[in-house]
Amino acid sequence: MPADPDSGLLSPVRAGTPAEAATGDRAFTAALLAAEAALARAQARLGTIPAEAAARITAAAQQLAGTIDVVSLARDARATGNPVVSLVRTLSAEVPDLADYVHRGSTSQDIVDTAMMVIARDTVQLIVADLTTTAAELATLARAHRDTVMPGRTLTAHAVPTTFGLKAAVWRQGVLESARRLRALTFPVSMGGAAGTLAAYVQYGDGTDDYVDRLVTAFAEETALAAPLLPWHADRTPVAELAAALAAASTALGKIAVDVQVLARTEIAEATEATGGGSSAMPHKQNPVRSALIRSAALQVPVLAAGVTQCGLAEDERSAGVWQAEWQLLRECLRLAGGAAYTAADLAQGLTVHAEHMRENVELTNGLIVSERLSAALAPILGKARAKDLLGGASRRAIEENRSLAEVLAEIPEITDAVDPATLADLLEPARYVGAAGRLVDRALASPEA
Repeated sequence: MPADPDSGLLSPVRAGTPAEAATGDRAFTAALLAAEAALARAQARLGTIPAEAAARITAAAQQLAGTIDVVSLARDARATGNPVVSLVRTLSAEVPDLADYVHRGSTSQDIVDTAMMVIARDTVQLIVADLTTTAAELATLARAHRDTVMPGRTLTAHAVPTTFGLKAAVWRQGVLESARRLRALTFPVSMGGAAGTLAAYVQYGDGTDDYVDRLVTAFAEETALAAPLLPWHADRTPVAELAAALAAASTALGKIAVDVQVLARTEIAEATEATGGGSSAMPHKQNPVRSALIRSAALQVPVLAAGVTQCGLAEDERSAGVWQAEWQLLRECLRLAGGAAYTAADLAQGLTVHAEHMRENVELTNGLIVSERLSAALAPILGKARAKDLLGGASRRAIEENRSLAEVLAEIPEITDAVDPATLADLLEPARYVGAAGRLVDRALASPEA
C-alpha cells in the first residue's frame, strides 16, 4: 500500500491553507536543500570553494526539491535520526565530481535548524498578512458599531450594557498585538558545526581570524535569515519564542471564535457567520464552523508550544532527542496558527451583526441591566446603604412579578420623591450607560496600527 499523506483530514482548520503548503514535507525538504545550496554559495563568496561548484550544487538542489522521494527520505532518517544524512548523499550523487563541496564543514543540525527557520519565517509572513486583514475587518466593524448597544456578559450572565464596537475593538487589539509580536521575531541561521565551535568550517576556511564571522554573515544573507551572535544548537530560545508567539496569536483568535459562538446561539442571535456550516442531519442548522475551527487550533497550539518550550532543556553542546522533538511540535504550531489566521480573516469578512437582536437582548432583564447606574445615582441622595436596600427589593420584585424595573420603581415614593420621571427614564436607558465605550473605540482606532 502506498504511503498515506497527511492531508489534514483530522485537522481541517489548516487543510488546504497556505500555511499547510508552506510547512509540508516537500516544503521542508526544499528548505533543507536550499540551506545546503546557500552554504555552498556562502563558501564560494569567501573563495573557499569554486563558484562553479556552488552554482551546480544550487542547480542540483533546486532540481531535487521537485523530484526527490520524500517518503524514502523520511524512512532513511530512521537510521540516522534526521533526514540530512540521506539528503546529502542524494545531493552529492547529483554532482559526483563536486561531492567534496557539498555540506562542507557542516553538521545535520545546522541544516535542519536553518531550514526550520526558513519555513517558520515564510509561514509567519503568511500569518501576519492574515492577521492584518483580520484587524482591518475588525476595525470596520468597530467603527460601524461604535454605539451599537448590547448586553455585557460576565460569568455567562448579563452584567451592564456595552457596545459591539468596543467588543470588536478589543478583538482587534489582541490581533494587532499578536501580529506585532510575530513581526518582532528573529529567525537566525544555524551554523555551529559538530559541537558549536565551527571547527570544521575553520578547517576548510582561508586561514583568516574573521573567516567564520564572514561565513556566518554570508550564510545568513544567502538564506535571508539573521546572523546569530553565537551558535544556538543547545540554546533553543529562538524556537521557544516563536512557539510562544504562535500560541499567543492562536489565543487571540480563539477569543474571537468563542465570542462569536456565544453570539451565534439561536436564543441570542446577535451575530452570525457567513453562509456554510450546514449539518449532516439537520437541514435547518447553520453552524458557526469557522469559529469552531479557529477554537480547535487555539486549544492545541498552546499545548504544543509548551512542548516546544520544554525542548529548551538541551544537554551538552548538542542534544540527543530534544531538537528532534521540536520538529513536529513546531510545524503543527505553524500549521494550526496559520490555519486559524486564514480562517479568522474569512470569519471577520463575513460576520453579520444583528443590532436589533442586541437591543432586544438588552431589554431581557426588564431594566435590571442598569441597576448599577441607579445605585450610583441614588446613593448621594438616599445614602449608599438605603439606595442599595431599595434597589435590591425593587429588583427582586421585578423578577418575581415579571415586571419592568421602571414600573416597580414608580411605585416606591421614596424613589419618586427623589428622582423626577424624566431623570428616572434617562437612568433606565441602557444606551446611556455604556461608560467610555465610544471613546475607547475611538482611541483604539486612532492608534498607529489603524
